[in-house]
Amino acid sequence: MKAVRTFIILGLAVCGLFSMSCADFLDRPSKNKVTDSELMSSVSGVTVYLSRLYSLMPFEDFKYTAKWGIPERNSWLGAFGIEGTGEAVNREGECVSFTNENQPYWSEGLTLIHDANHLIETLPAYRENFTSESLYNEFVGQGYFVRAFVFYQMARRYGGIPLVKSQIAYNPDMPDEMEVSRASEEETWDQICSDFSTAAELLPEESTVHGSANRYAALAYKAEAMLYAGSVAKYNETVPGRLTGVGSKTGVRVIGFEPGKSAELSRKWFSQSYEAAREVMQSNRYSLYRNSWKPDDRQAQYQNMVDMWRDLSSPENILVKEYSYPTVTHGIDAYSSPYYWHAPLAGGTCPTLDFVELFDGLPRYADGQFRTTDGNGYSDGNYLMYDSPYDAFADAEPRLRAYVILPMDTFRGRTIEVRAGVYTGSSPVSPFFTDYSYATASESFFNLPQFENKSAQTLFMSNSPTEPSYVTVNGEKWEANGSAGLWIAYGESTVNGFHLRKWLDPDKKLSDIGEGKSDQPFILMRYADVLLAAAEAGVELSIAGVESPVEGDDMLAVATAAINDIRERAGADLLAGSLSADEQSRNIVRKERRKELAFEHKSKWDIRRWRVAHEEARRGFWGEERDPLLTGSGSVFKFRGLFPFYSTATGKYFLDTRFRFSIDPGFTYNILDYYFAIPGGEVSKSSYIDQQPNR
Repeated sequence: MKAVRTFIILGLAVCGLFSMSCADFLDRPSKNKVTDSELMSSVSGVTVYLSRLYSLMPFEDFKYTAKWGIPERNSWLGAFGIEGTGEAVNREGECVSFTNENQPYWSEGLTLIHDANHLIETLPAYRENFTSESLYNEFVGQGYFVRAFVFYQMARRYGGIPLVKSQIAYNPDMPDEMEVSRASEEETWDQICSDFSTAAELLPEESTVHGSANRYAALAYKAEAMLYAGSVAKYNETVPGRLTGVGSKTGVRVIGFEPGKSAELSRKWFSQSYEAAREVMQSNRYSLYRNSWKPDDRQAQYQNMVDMWRDLSSPENILVKEYSYPTVTHGIDAYSSPYYWHAPLAGGTCPTLDFVELFDGLPRYADGQFRTTDGNGYSDGNYLMYDSPYDAFADAEPRLRAYVILPMDTFRGRTIEVRAGVYTGSSPVSPFFTDYSYATASESFFNLPQFENKSAQTLFMSNSPTEPSYVTVNGEKWEANGSAGLWIAYGESTVNGFHLRKWLDPDKKLSDIGEGKSDQPFILMRYADVLLAAAEAGVELSIAGVESPVEGDDMLAVATAAINDIRERAGADLLAGSLSADEQSRNIVRKERRKELAFEHKSKWDIRRWRVAHEEARRGFWGEERDPLLTGSGSVFKFRGLFPFYSTATGKYFLDTRFRFSIDPGFTYNILDYYFAIPGGEVSKSSYIDQQPNR
């Protein structure tokens, strides 16, 4: 008997349509299933089917942690930028390099592709039941969008993947017919482009199903995906030995590209990215969020960028993942709020000084590093003194304050008291260390003689809030560290002086914070992404000497305007001139992307596609020229924190910086890590699935 294709009612076990291994069970319909003829023949039925597809989409949002991967789908220890991007660090064990995921996104992705193919192939049989041609096209277009998105998520992990473009009939007697080998990486990216293009052609300008993609979401993701493809084609060539190879089973070039084709492919894919981004821009349907923005008003500019993450009516939002308390929730406030809101953990996302240094308006040395002394470097001169650590950021661009809780800034009506300790020695205060280089990264404040010499102790710090150290300040008993930390060896508060602000709900009360109590939306795709894609693709094409793929466009003028629009909204300095067809301008765009899209699960993919995470290329890690020895030598690298100390002699604060020396040893990244390994079980059981070359 031919198996009946079915949709399992929500809450029941899913098989058959969604898992070919259940085909025998589906030989006869049961009362808790809905057949295709019932499901695909009505708007409500297809909407339910589509809702299920979207519930399984591999979106990276509050419920994604890079260490665990997409299939885990929970918000336990929710944090951002802690996977070696340099944006943030956090507690031991969760802070790991993005070289794999504990649960690889492979079989789950292929299952969702199967379900998307079922929609694409089955719905035409019920075409006559849809009186609206546009609605019918939209449903088919959603199938292509889902398939394209899953292909894209798999491709940037693995390179060439099995391009399953039709349903595979379950046939246990002929298992080879159920196998699809990995396509080449070139074929994979071309298919992703094709599917996003088809989705854009079929989808309407406004989606009918709330929360699903429209035409411009498909175009925006096409721009992002082709930007990734163009970057890989170009920058694979810069990796020692060229990062490419063929599979041992099929001889297909599963990673990288044929010799001599990379330049051609990069130009093609950058062009497709630029065209897609420009179509979104020229539609005039989206704009940067400026609802409370005012020129020359830093407070208004800051508040504008705080408000934009919760405003579902924002003209910047292109695709949003919504949550609703108490049924569909996440835990970002429980895990990444400052220590005062410890419920049950805190401080999960601790931005680094390396990240903070990207922003305008900071005190700096000549080499661009954050200034802590009145000399020429960290170990020269005496510490600068401030009434509050927050004063050091008085001229910083408002976007920084909207993304990062700075020491002693206010949040949820409280001063976030961040203090590493109290210094009772004389003034002026000379630097604690003579060497601030990576070579001394393991040296701790706790090893200083000012701390260790108890008979003449002048430096007071605490390991943790459960082991406080006290000191008398102006006749008052002070806990040496601030109420929000900084407990340097304690992983449930800030471990390096900063806290995440972006995404956190500023109105949450202490009683409202806990696991699974947050419901702010996650913006998956926004207009700023599109502007940055157009700018980067435009500069890359200009460097390559390619004419604009959009008639009448001056790509460098478009790129310059895009970057200035983002910087103006952020309260940053506008560019001094126009962008040019050179690496310096390319790096300006990259740096802006690193800032604007921080803590959105974007940077870990950017540094991979730019091929700047391994030792030889780390100079461009931040989207700007930096000495790679500032973060480490060899394959291991670390990031720095900023540590405020109170001086009793002056009644003021001074700031010191160190590599993060406790909690974790650092991050490691090698050339092979630009592609994840294919799950070993999938390779061993298949005659067709190739493992990555050299694995």
